[in-house]
Amino acid sequence: MNKAYKFRIYPTEEQKVMFAKTFGCVRFVYNKMLADKIEYYEKTKKKLKNTPAQYKKEFEWLKEVDSLALANAQLNLQGAYENFFRSPQVGFPKFKSKHKNRESYTTNNQKDSIRIEDRGIKIPKVGYVKIKQHRDIPINYILKSATISKTPTGKYFVSILFEYVEDVLLPELKNIVGLDFSMKELFVSSNGETVEYPRFYYLAQDKLAREQRKLSKCQRGSSNYRKQRVRMAKVYEKVANQRRDFLHKISRKITNSYDVVCVENLDMKEMSQTFNFGKKVFDNGWGMFTVFLDYKLSDEGKRFIKIDKWFPSSKICSHCGMVKEEMPLSERVYVCECGFICDRDINAAINIKNKGKLQLA
Repeated sequence: MNKAYKFRIYPTEEQKVMFAKTFGCVRFVYNKMLADKIEYYEKTKKKLKNTPAQYKKEFEWLKEVDSLALANAQLNLQGAYENFFRSPQVGFPKFKSKHKNRESYTTNNQKDSIRIEDRGIKIPKVGYVKIKQHRDIPINYILKSATISKTPTGKYFVSILFEYVEDVLLPELKNIVGLDFSMKELFVSSNGETVEYPRFYYLAQDKLAREQRKLSKCQRGSSNYRKQRVRMAKVYEKVANQRRDFLHKISRKITNSYDVVCVENLDMKEMSQTFNFGKKVFDNGWGMFTVFLDYKLSDEGKRFIKIDKWFPSSKICSHCGMVKEEMPLSERVYVCECGFICDRDINAAINIKNKGKLQLA
């Protein structure tokens, strides 16, 4: 099994320069390899197999950074490139922008080249970097790789991937719940429970608008422009941290309360466009919430079941099983010919739970 821990790191000015150089080299190799692949395919209609090593003779400064970081850039590109030919709908790989404010690279642990000790972490080509370690790492965990990232606000983080073998005691799957996505709340459960979502982005919109107006009046590239961009990034970062913290707490509460959780496998991007929900869908954070639920339940040997998005959970009567032909969003109460009357979302959550039971069996 794999598990990742994310810690904040505090590099020196020299180490920041090395990180910036590595970010740049990784981006350069990715873009150069992608450009060569495109040119070769246009000429021969064949796929080009290229590696970072073949560029080091022409661009000797690539030798100054971690070679495994460049190798991981190659793997990322190759995966995206092959995915496009297998499924064109996923989209063709895009060039990485030099002006993107969020940067990262991944390096692998070879012969203890990455290790944590004495309140620091050793990173290849960079050296020991001060780390804020807020939790202990179990002794039986094997360090596999580390991803170094820089946020738009200038903070540095390292996400460390560990591999471990652990015998998970499988609980008896008794408590089952169905969760139905809701725009008003975060979700409605088959037990009738709801969780009010604080709408962090909505509450921060006025402040974001003020900061955006200030940024628009600054000359692009100036010192004031860079300072104001960081101020804006800090507001976005706070909203993201609030949302993540809230979803972690709710997903932990559900994991502790239930053995099986059933949800619909929704396409949130499609929903935002189809029903004109727009930013409300992304502020809700349903996709992130389901990811948190999935790994928390898996860690404890519990089950996370996704129901097909085409399953008509809102149209089925959870009492008699009759399916309505139409159920517009304006109808908030489900009324069936059998006499069953129920809140629309609770009825859908019960149907999701029942469908999950069938898949579980």
